[in-house]
Amino acid sequence: MSRIGYARTSTTDQNLEAQVLALEAAGCHLIRSEQKSGASLKERIELQTILDFIHPSETLVVTRIDRLARSMHDLQVIARRLQDKGAHLFATEQPIDTSTAAGKAFFDMLGVFAEFETNLRRERQAEGIAAAKTRGAYKGRPPQIDTKKIEVRLAAGQSPTEIARELGVSRGTVYKVKNR
Repeated sequence: MSRIGYARTSTTDQNLEAQVLALEAAGCHLIRSEQKSGASLKERIELQTILDFIHPSETLVVTRIDRLARSMHDLQVIARRLQDKGAHLFATEQPIDTSTAAGKAFFDMLGVFAEFETNLRRERQAEGIAAAKTRGAYKGRPPQIDTKKIEVRLAAGQSPTEIARELGVSRGTVYKVKNR
C-alpha cells in the first residue's frame, strides 16, 4: 500500500517544511506540495495531479484536512474522487483514516468544522470592513488607471481600441470612462 503525501500552505510566506517532515515520518515516499489558497480546488495543480493518478489501495496523506480544503463541498469532492478510485485518505494529526468506519465519520465531522471556521472568518472580515468604512478608514483599493488620461485621449478623438492598447487597459474600461 503506497502513501502519497500532500503539503500545502496558503501563501508563499509560509513554510512547508514541518508538513513535509511529518509526511516523510508517516511513510510517504512521494510528496507533492504547493502554496495556494485552500478556499478553492481551482489552480491547485499538485492536488489535481494526485487525484488524477492515485491508484486503488493507495492513500493520500495530509497533516490535517484543512490542508486539502476549506469547504465541505470541496472536501466531499476530494473524498468522492478518492473513493471512486478505491483510494483512501489519512491525516497525521487527526484521527482520520477513511479506510475505517470511525475514520470516515471523523473526517465528515472535521469537514463541517473547517467550513464553519472559514465562514466565521469571512463574517469577521466583513464586519471589520464595514466598521472601517463607517469610520472612514477603509477606502478600498486605489484606482489602477488614470481616468484623466483616457478622457484627454477621447477628447482628442482617439478610438477606444487605440486608447486601450496604448494604456494597457481593457476597452470596457475606456467605455466606462466615456459613458460617464
